[in-house]
Amino acid sequence: MNKTARFLSVAAVAAFAAFAAFGAHADEADGSQFALKFDTNRTRAEVAAEAVVEARTHNMEPAGSRVVTYQSTADRAAVRAQAAEAVRTGQIPSGEFSAM
Repeated sequence: MNKTARFLSVAAVAAFAAFAAFGAHADEADGSQFALKFDTNRTRAEVAAEAVVEARTHNMEPAGSRVVTYQSTADRAAVRAQAAEAVRTGQIPSGEFSAM
């Protein structure tokens, strides 16, 4: 009985190994299904020139985003003076706030 069980288990493992090996090699050996095929009439120089233009003009902001850019024309000294005046007149708080 021990010989029969051992024989059957060895036969099962061998059959499984053969089946697994067959499944792994079911396609072509050269892997040609993964080869990329391009048919183009553009030269290497044209593609390189296009890449340079794209790199210079590429915008990191996603298309359709709601980011608004604002270019200020205010003078830094004038803004500081306005802020100091607002603090002096009490329009904006200054210092630490204590809720107690």
